[in-house]
Amino acid sequence: MKHIGVVACSAEGAALCYAAICREALTLVGKNDHPRVTLDSIPMARWMPAFDAGDDAGVARIMLDSARLLAAAGADFAICPDNSAHLAWEPLQAATPIPWLHIARVLAEEASRRGYRRVGILGTRFTMGSRMYPEHLAAFGIDALTPEPADAETVDRIIFSELVDGIFSDASRETYNRVIARLADRGCDAAALACTEIPLLVRPKESPLPTLDSTRLLARAAVLEALR
Repeated sequence: MKHIGVVACSAEGAALCYAAICREALTLVGKNDHPRVTLDSIPMARWMPAFDAGDDAGVARIMLDSARLLAAAGADFAICPDNSAHLAWEPLQAATPIPWLHIARVLAEEASRRGYRRVGILGTRFTMGSRMYPEHLAAFGIDALTPEPADAETVDRIIFSELVDGIFSDASRETYNRVIARLADRGCDAAALACTEIPLLVRPKESPLPTLDSTRLLARAAVLEALR
């Protein structure tokens, strides 16, 4: 099996991704077995100035720092469970020592497989304000829709003031479900949980729309890649 490298941003998201890799491996590999995983965690505080400045090259430099360490540790390919980090994809790919899986591509493939036609995007302000998901979904003939501005601000605020710090409240869960319901009213047939921590808050059985969990989808894709 190939060795998986994980580039961590938030602790909560990276921990979920690692656990999801091991759980996916239960059925794809076998009990108590999984591909080798090396995770490198550069503190989120190092990432945020580049995110806030829209400095994709700066984000890529942080990701490349991890990628080089992971490559030296023997990783065959890398994943990053942080959706917003993928906005730095072009400068990252120009210098990476190992291949990567793209989280938005993985989610778009699953949306297509399930037959969705319009997907609502929940994520950070960086992800929701970008063309990343609309472009990847459009490659499969799927429309993308983001929440209205007030809802988008609320989604982003809860991510950074609560979720990345491991706070998952019933009140915020209900708030997110209301945002998803309004996306359903606008014609969405699924909701992309396009922030690594959102799957720790939103419960699929309670969501007004079917959900696409970017973290767990990436983890499964990584295990499948490791088995190729």
